[in-house]
Amino acid sequence: MKRCLIVSGGYAPHRAFEAGERVRAMLEEDGFEVTNSGTLEAYDREDLASYDLIVPNWTLGQMSADTSKRLWAAIWSGVGLGGFHGGMADGFRDNDRFRYMVGGAYVREPGGVRRYTVEIARPDDPIMTGISDFEYYSEQYYMHVDPSNEVLATTRFSGEDYPWIDGIVMPTVWKKPFGSGRVFFSALGHVPEEFDNPSMSTILRRGLNWATRRRV
Repeated sequence: MKRCLIVSGGYAPHRAFEAGERVRAMLEEDGFEVTNSGTLEAYDREDLASYDLIVPNWTLGQMSADTSKRLWAAIWSGVGLGGFHGGMADGFRDNDRFRYMVGGAYVREPGGVRRYTVEIARPDDPIMTGISDFEYYSEQYYMHVDPSNEVLATTRFSGEDYPWIDGIVMPTVWKKPFGSGRVFFSALGHVPEEFDNPSMSTILRRGLNWATRRRV
């Protein structure tokens, strides 16, 4: 059976553990054995290499250099890394090794929660099959992004809050290889209720399954 470790917590308004339970339910339907841990010590306590997928779901927080090296080694060896919103893109701001693995970092959400369009950049990718551009109401993440990512979806900023970003196209969903492992990220999912959006939840579910370790 495939095994997944979710590590949930951090910034309280994200209600991370509740969101982690949403992820747990999705993955259990797909045949995973899932642990949703509410403590950062899980990264050191657990045998990370024994999992097939790790979902970092902890906004802010601190991760030591030694812990990030353990996580790096697990992903490099083939364990999948996948997640969403601030739990992955705004975790452990002081740890460059973690951010390098993720492939991007949260910077700001101009205008806060707002309505915007998620534009599908790769409709031919299996993660995006059958999903068209869709309207979304949430924080619109402005990020610093690794140019080596394979971008699957984007959003476009208006200049309402900052005129100089008018028309900027921002990667919102991406995937990439990392050693023998795979990394997937979606910026969507500010609060657990957003999992009720079928396009958001389908993209995340497929992306996490894609990132999962391929066992021979």
